[in-house]
Amino acid sequence: MQISDKYNPKDTESRWYSYWMENNYFHSVPDERPPYTIVIPPPNVTGILHMGHMLNNTIQDVLVRRARMQGFNACWVPGTDHASIATEAKVVAKLKSEGINKADLSREEFLKHAWEWTDQYGGTILEQLKKLGASCDWDRTRFTMEPKMSAQVIKSFVDLYRKGLIYRGHRMINWDPEAKTNISDEEVIFKEQNGKLYYLKYKIEDSEEFISVATTRPETIFGDTAICVNPQDERYLHLKNKKVIVPVVGRVIPIIEDNYVDLEFGTGALKITPAHDIADYEIGQKHNLQVIDSLDDAGNLNEHGMHYAGKNRFQVRKLIAKELEEKNLLLKAEDYINKVGTSERTGAVIEPKLSVQWFLKMNDLAKPALDIVMKDEVRFYPEKFKNTYKYWMENIRDWNISRQLWWGQQIPAYYFGNGEDDFVVAENREEALILAKEKSGNVELSMDMLRQDEDALDTWFSSWLWPMSVFDGILDPENKDIQYYYPTSDLVTGPDIIFFWVARMVMAGLEFRNEIPFKNVYFTGIVRDKQRRKMSKSLGNSPDPLELIDKYGADGVRVGILLSSAAGNDLLFDEDLMLQGRNFATKIWNAYRLVQGWERDKNVPAQQADLQTIVWFENQMNKTIEEIEDQFAKFRISDALHLIYKLIWDDFCSWYLEAVKPAYGMPVSEEVYGKTIAFFEELMKLLHPFMPFLTEELWQNIAVRTPQEALIIAQQKQRSDFSSETIKNFEISKEIISGIRNYRQSKGISPKDRVEIFTNAAQFPNDSVIKKLANVSAIHYTQKTEKPSFTFLVGATEISVPFSEHLDLEEEKAKTEEEIKYLKGFLISVEKKLSNEKFVSGAPVQVVENERKKQKDALEKIALLEAKMNSF
Repeated sequence: MQISDKYNPKDTESRWYSYWMENNYFHSVPDERPPYTIVIPPPNVTGILHMGHMLNNTIQDVLVRRARMQGFNACWVPGTDHASIATEAKVVAKLKSEGINKADLSREEFLKHAWEWTDQYGGTILEQLKKLGASCDWDRTRFTMEPKMSAQVIKSFVDLYRKGLIYRGHRMINWDPEAKTNISDEEVIFKEQNGKLYYLKYKIEDSEEFISVATTRPETIFGDTAICVNPQDERYLHLKNKKVIVPVVGRVIPIIEDNYVDLEFGTGALKITPAHDIADYEIGQKHNLQVIDSLDDAGNLNEHGMHYAGKNRFQVRKLIAKELEEKNLLLKAEDYINKVGTSERTGAVIEPKLSVQWFLKMNDLAKPALDIVMKDEVRFYPEKFKNTYKYWMENIRDWNISRQLWWGQQIPAYYFGNGEDDFVVAENREEALILAKEKSGNVELSMDMLRQDEDALDTWFSSWLWPMSVFDGILDPENKDIQYYYPTSDLVTGPDIIFFWVARMVMAGLEFRNEIPFKNVYFTGIVRDKQRRKMSKSLGNSPDPLELIDKYGADGVRVGILLSSAAGNDLLFDEDLMLQGRNFATKIWNAYRLVQGWERDKNVPAQQADLQTIVWFENQMNKTIEEIEDQFAKFRISDALHLIYKLIWDDFCSWYLEAVKPAYGMPVSEEVYGKTIAFFEELMKLLHPFMPFLTEELWQNIAVRTPQEALIIAQQKQRSDFSSETIKNFEISKEIISGIRNYRQSKGISPKDRVEIFTNAAQFPNDSVIKKLANVSAIHYTQKTEKPSFTFLVGATEISVPFSEHLDLEEEKAKTEEEIKYLKGFLISVEKKLSNEKFVSGAPVQVVENERKKQKDALEKIALLEAKMNSF
């Protein structure tokens, strides 16, 4: 079937994606084939496609499509994460725009709004992934808040609690005042900020003397309950057992002593505010200090803030500094740069806060999960991330798993009294009531007397089960799917969630199934702009992926983004790469059009040049397939693409087609045409995982195919033997052809003018190819020409092309003399280096060898040019 002059992705992409979907190629069920399983890193249900998703999901699709074509039962499970903090924030904002305050709603009412929002806006990103060509098993799409998924989260919580691994405790936590929830230590990002260091005057009670205390947070003085100094600090020995007055507040607090205080830092005196600093809290516990929390959940001063009550903490910082100065209670204020903890989710400055929370003990879970990775039972690509993983696992803290949110799985703890231990943990209220009656001894307890914990579980507490829960492996550990698809094969993710997700999945897999969750982890880099800035909406430096697909085609974008994406290394985004991807598609399209346009004649025999080229290309392709397999084994996806790119663009289009192309107006033999189409089909199979739409379009055009013969499920060519000698000989032939072409170009000789060549070689294995592509009339072996000629070397082989009669010999002689002069000057500089004993003995071996090679090459070229001079 004749194809159009120009490839138009818009005409093909939706058509072939629909075809793949209609024929159920993406769907997988357990069978006798070996499984290949990938679970998608579930994007936030609130999310839309960005460049990081493009990179990550393109790589996953390449791996899945390739596995499918290698005979594996490929299963790529898609889904979304409920993203507690992000989604709740969006729902709260929507309600606010409608004049509804979350605080005025019951939990059930709020969740109704949250589900409505999710049904309307959630999952957009999965639809967008289809535009990219993602071959996910959409029938298996999961959502972390769907009933079965939530049931598995609750079941795992109850199991861990009963094993003694989950506990409830009063701790200092990281409070996000914007999201109004606590977050884990791993979700705190420390950023340098310019601020002030304020030196406050704390007057000694019943004295005119004062003690100076430096702080970056004067707004917290309302929670001060002591001043602490080092007992060895001679400056403060006379103040032992004295008290000070808190500036502005007027509260009298003690001066205490503790070795924690650094004698050299600041003034050597610390204000202790147990409610607002982890170190202060520990000192407060040690010295039985009162705890005064002066901030509310939104980061505003509460009733303890006196006349600042209701005002934001940062606003109060400026106001209190001004008041202190007016009352002569501020000694000085200096510019100061410090690292401030911010929320990874909202960017808000974190407030340390005392709270009762739920924690998961991590030490016992972490040790086997560390050993598994260190022994390479789970392999990391690049391997350097093992060190990052090791550091975190060896310094792990208990995981704070409760969040003060409503959108998420509600903690399955049920309270039946006011005592600290008056609760039970159960999968449902019915079971909880039985346990509560047993624990309390109160048989009169009823269902409505139980209060379920208000907090929701951390989103990561559901996604750490993802490789198991997508197959219902926690609810039904023996079901067919989990037995067949688990452990999964490969995980593709970013190194920024190695702690949040990767490490925790390894722990969960070992804990709940005593099996690793995946065999390999491929860490992608971060997509950055040319200035090395991370792409983000706020910076306005991130292109819309769908607009790129519209402009360059999905295949062009996939190739463009992968060409510069080495594992674990950041990708510097350049739209020119997308253009390169589109140009590659055009090159392939035009190559097929060329072959399709050849007239075939079964009576025309294959020429010797054709046969030599066919033998070479078959060997070259087999060699490249071996190299591609090696790159995939090392997860060097970009390098594998480069090999395919070169095989198609350089080897097939530039050399093979040029060598077998019939003369203008002449037919090609059926043998050559058949071989060419067969090669083209194999190339389409190799390229399909990277450029699925274009390759399927061409594959289906080559012949009428049944759905069972679609390219998406065609078997890729397996590794075959190849002759290195054949490949090497053809490379020599290419150099000879290029040398003759360069001569023509430099002398302005038409490619149509035939030339003869003389050589010291006994035979060229691909002489017919040389004659055809270099338009050579005769090759004179083991002969020198007496005529003035252009001579060049290919290895040790000399090739001489006698000059055309119309060339100006005097001009050519002058050029040759100039070239000899330059080379002799260059040779002197090289030999000077090599005669320097210090250089030869001190320089690296390779450097010295390079200089010797330069010397040898220069001598050979001078000899050739001098011989040329003698022929004039």
